[in-house]
Amino acid sequence: MRLRRRAFIAGALAAGGCASMSSSVPAERRPLIIAHRGASGERPEHAMAAYRLAIAQGADYIEPDLVMTRDGVLACRHENEISGTTDIADHPEFAERRTRKTIDGIEAIGWFTEDFTLEELKSLRCRERLPELRPANTAFDGQEQIPTFAEALALAQDHGVGIYPELKHPSYFAGFGLDPIPAFVSAVRGAGADPDTLLVQCFETDALRTLASMSSFRFRCVQLIAAEGGPWDRRGAGTAFADMLTDRGLAEIAAYAMAIGVEKSLIIPRDEEERSLPPTDLIARAHAAGLEVHAWTFRAENIFLPAELRSGAPDETGFEVVHGDLAAELRALYALGIDGVFSDFPGLAAAARP
Repeated sequence: MRLRRRAFIAGALAAGGCASMSSSVPAERRPLIIAHRGASGERPEHAMAAYRLAIAQGADYIEPDLVMTRDGVLACRHENEISGTTDIADHPEFAERRTRKTIDGIEAIGWFTEDFTLEELKSLRCRERLPELRPANTAFDGQEQIPTFAEALALAQDHGVGIYPELKHPSYFAGFGLDPIPAFVSAVRGAGADPDTLLVQCFETDALRTLASMSSFRFRCVQLIAAEGGPWDRRGAGTAFADMLTDRGLAEIAAYAMAIGVEKSLIIPRDEEERSLPPTDLIARAHAAGLEVHAWTFRAENIFLPAELRSGAPDETGFEVVHGDLAAELRALYALGIDGVFSDFPGLAAAARP
């Protein structure tokens, strides 16, 4: 598998980017490089081209977000509302399916994957979600279909990398008969996936608890935690993400998960001027509870970086789009003992890794 991956990297680097292949740190102790929606800083997110480029750049895992189709197939989209990531608005045959829905308490207007069969979704083409921020990516608009989870999983297996899917809104889908868990388990088993090369993440808790309790496959689960709000499936109990970050909360997570995937500001906060503050003790406390810590999301554009790592003058035109010192931000997290990073630029994350 490693030889196959090396051959792929050697051939694929012509597509752009860089790979980091050497380090003085043993591989088993190095932080994981998780390609956030693929190499989404350089290709439209969740296109197969984004996954392929991420592999070429040295990512350890590719990360597909999973949503359900009307006929029960897991497709790779960041959200089930797809007007911003596909050319669906250009398809008059689907105009009447534009609608308004409330998902996890948030109202959205557009087209939703659960209203389309896989065949219908395959007639669409992927499109850059942030064209004003990443104009170069628009050169790849219209080139690829929406991939399925099965296709992303096969790509990862073929090239010897891991896969790190996120189950999106599982209780929402289950509420009208499209429970993603059976479809997910079926896809993993059907592919003969190796448990050591698969991590599964979710902001909700029940889906992870269900997967962790299965005896037929050793699912390695990661509880996602944001800086605000709480898991949607625990809203009735009043559970907030802040509660999950207490020592008691971390111990409860450790009963069903091997890691937490946290918003990076929970590790290095920022002040009102967006400058970095001293780090918290979250990594140390999570490690004490037996949990790894993976942080999201690391992006190169100024708008996403702490103020001291931005390039250029804030009053310059296009300042938000300019790339700042992402490597320095990553090195700060690596020095704190982070176990993995989600990045839109996996090549840069791999190059900065010790």
